[in-house]
Amino acid sequence: MKISVDVEVTPEEMRKLFGLPDVEAFQRELMEDIRQRMVSGAEGYDPIKLFQPYVAGTMASWDLFQKMLTNAASFSGGSGEGQANELTPRSD
Repeated sequence: MKISVDVEVTPEEMRKLFGLPDVEAFQRELMEDIRQRMVSGAEGYDPIKLFQPYVAGTMASWDLFQKMLTNAASFSGGSGEGQANELTPRSD
């Protein structure tokens, strides 16, 4: 048996249904800030410098995420047959 349900909701209604925050005002403010930076530096416009304050935090979190994955991989590091797992006590 296959049951199909179609629901028509606006993006705003869906966001409220899932309890997500309304970031529309934040997005408008961010875009206005970017636009002002572009207009003020139009003759020497450098997109890398323009977005650097926004990307710096993101890149730092990616570095932290990569370190976490690396540590997790090295911690579990191929605990197959014949190898002692670091979390299980050894019976000597």
